[in-house]
Amino acid sequence: MEEEGDSDTVIEVGQRAKACPECGGANIIVDYESAEVVCRDCGFVMDEKIADTRPEWRAFDEEQREKRARVGAPITYALHDKGLSTMIDWQDNKVLGKRDNPSKQMELYKLRKWQRRIRVSDSIERNLAAALAEMTKIAEALNLPKNIVETSSILYRRAIKKRLIRGRSIHTMSAAAIYLSCRQCGIPRTLDEVAAASNVSKKEIGRSYRLILKEMSTPVPPSMGGNYAARFSNKLAISGMAEAIAIKILEAARAIRLTGGRGPTGIAAAATYIATVLTNERRTQREVAEVANVTEVTIRNRYKELLERIYIEVYV
Repeated sequence: MEEEGDSDTVIEVGQRAKACPECGGANIIVDYESAEVVCRDCGFVMDEKIADTRPEWRAFDEEQREKRARVGAPITYALHDKGLSTMIDWQDNKVLGKRDNPSKQMELYKLRKWQRRIRVSDSIERNLAAALAEMTKIAEALNLPKNIVETSSILYRRAIKKRLIRGRSIHTMSAAAIYLSCRQCGIPRTLDEVAAASNVSKKEIGRSYRLILKEMSTPVPPSMGGNYAARFSNKLAISGMAEAIAIKILEAARAIRLTGGRGPTGIAAAATYIATVLTNERRTQREVAEVANVTEVTIRNRYKELLERIYIEVYV
């Protein structure tokens, strides 16, 4: 509970005394700048030379407060215990270059073993621990940011509460949660890429993905072709102007509802191909197809549709 003083010093209600011994007033303040506990009513100094228990750093929002606090790592949903438990290290304790005696090492080994078993006590926690490890592995293989792992972990925890995991593969549900998180956060990753990173078939991931959408009523925004166009442009090493043209073509296609019912990667690859032609940074259809992981026929079909429906002016 804090109050504002007459100066810029931080003054808060102290818990050292409930009433002033001089006047009996309860308006007690703690002034850390002068290191005194003072009664605001009569000015009696009740204590002095107090220690400042506040942190020496400042934080203006919750994210800064979590980063600058030195009381342990923040809570994360990517671990089955949310990162709140401790772990006994597997390396032997060495003090001044001396190794522990064999009996001490055996005792530490038993403690590590039982501590590891206690951390994962029942089948649900074992399932969750295996799934979170699998999702972390998939995210690392796809170079996904941390927020994708956190979002997919929350989705998987909700699926466990709704009993959607029972009788289904942990690997398949983990891959589906990662793909759904990418869709929610606007990260351009295709179902083929997730399937290749998780070693699970595309058909099984799609089935689990649709199950999560149906049972959990999770909102998923439509795929934005501009994200794929930016990604393809980076892989093809073309200029920013070509990337901007590809994104404008996709925006125009979306405005006339040309993107409906078509794969976002195919139409983004066709827009990128058109942009390379317009900026004289020509890339072959095969090069664009390999980057976008689509066929050349798909690019040609989408290329024809874009040119037929969109009028493009080139100023020289």
